[in-house]
Amino acid sequence: MLILAPTMSTVMDVISRGHAAIMERWYEQAKTAASARGLDHPATINAMPRYLAALGAGDDGHASIEIHLATRLRQGFHLGEIVEEFWLLGRCIADQCFALPPAERPGAADIDRLHSQVQRATAAVGDLFERHMREDEQTEKRYLRLLRETASSGMQAGARALEPVLALVMEAMSAQTAAVLLRDREHQLTTIATAGVEHHADFASVVHGEESASGWDAESTELEVPAPLRSRGIQSLLGVKLHTRSGRSGVLYVGIAETRPFTARERHRLETLAEQFVVHVEAAELFDELTSTIASLRTERSLREHFVSVLAHDLRGPLSAAKLGTELLQGVGTTRPDLVTRVVQNLDRMDRMIRDLLDANRIRAGERMPLQLEHFDLGVLAREVADELRMLYGDRFVVDCDEDVRGHWSSDELRRALWNLAQNAAKYGATAGPIAITVRGLPTTARVSVHNEGVAIPETEQPTLFDPFARATSAVASGRAGWGLGLALVRGCAEAHGGRVAVTSTAEAGTTFTIELPRDAQARA
Repeated sequence: MLILAPTMSTVMDVISRGHAAIMERWYEQAKTAASARGLDHPATINAMPRYLAALGAGDDGHASIEIHLATRLRQGFHLGEIVEEFWLLGRCIADQCFALPPAERPGAADIDRLHSQVQRATAAVGDLFERHMREDEQTEKRYLRLLRETASSGMQAGARALEPVLALVMEAMSAQTAAVLLRDREHQLTTIATAGVEHHADFASVVHGEESASGWDAESTELEVPAPLRSRGIQSLLGVKLHTRSGRSGVLYVGIAETRPFTARERHRLETLAEQFVVHVEAAELFDELTSTIASLRTERSLREHFVSVLAHDLRGPLSAAKLGTELLQGVGTTRPDLVTRVVQNLDRMDRMIRDLLDANRIRAGERMPLQLEHFDLGVLAREVADELRMLYGDRFVVDCDEDVRGHWSSDELRRALWNLAQNAAKYGATAGPIAITVRGLPTTARVSVHNEGVAIPETEQPTLFDPFARATSAVASGRAGWGLGLALVRGCAEAHGGRVAVTSTAEAGTTFTIELPRDAQARA
């Protein structure tokens, strides 16, 4: 009887015949790291059987290596653990070979080729991992740039500003849902923006529960998925703390449809995105604060304007009656005509003050002052104003006028404007210096200026000098009472005529206010 000698096997033969046994042996040795991540048998095996089959067919199995690596990274494995899995597989194949009788075992050269293939696989894992990290880093930079661009594109009110930003965070994390919660004034967490799956209002209580647990001490924490979210397909949650410069705190979280732990890379990415997200939270807070402040200021302004209008209206009635009474006294004669004259002067002064308030209110509301136009000589008007002021402030006013500077203007408004400028020069300029009123006639315009010596008006204050209720520092320091309406009325008068007012002020040259008017204000009026 002829007895045939055993035939030597190849590594590929061993793999083909013992595929199931090799995978079972590999699973028993590799499941320690997988069990630490809560993976079951199918999840642990993953693409490794295909790689083993490729080795049995004489292929390098590169496609299976890439699939296995990508899955393991999503499952939270480290590079060393993934490399070790391939070394374990090589060892399991070698053990299967050495379990055969010596005569049937693959030759040494065949075993060396197996080791070379496994070594190439581990090298491929390293190269793929490095490429993955570079791509992951570029992805992270891209989303950070998108977040910054979203911030600079403009702000919207409240949660609307955060919704597109939150959608970007959800996309960057490959998540199915995301939300941001902030503490309110009662220190309760309140959901202010959501993206993806519809959220349940009670989620804040889940975060409260996690905060009291030791796990929430970390910057990012995996959270228990509440039933309402689980019923919508969300299986895992990752939260990261938010801290704003205003002192508010909260949490940004993302949810995914897989039941698995989040990788260290995912945690780092969410923490990085959260830092940029805080900028948007602070911008939304600032916008809400500014909106509230603006609304309060508008309400205050409306009330003030209404108050001034009512006050002026109610004062003018008894004021007119008092003035009429004093005029009747003057007509019938009295033993103290000087007192009656003083009462009339003070009533006129009160009437001017009320008129100033009403006109200042009109200017603040963006309305133009009404004008009663007539044809007159601006030089004559300037001399009359100077004569009236000499009675109050002495002979300090010097008038220099061109001849016959005529035009169509409102004499009442220009008289008040010149009076305000010249009176300010007397009150806040050098106490002993002259005050020059100059009128010049140009072909199409007329120009009147008031100059005084003394402390200069700071350049930083000049742009707001003509605003209602604004007063220069020197005016406040003088201790003289004032409402800050005079210069606002001067500008209102100039602009109502279609002209303008300007100021120049230096310590060397003094202060000069100039009103420039068109010769005919009828078109503007």
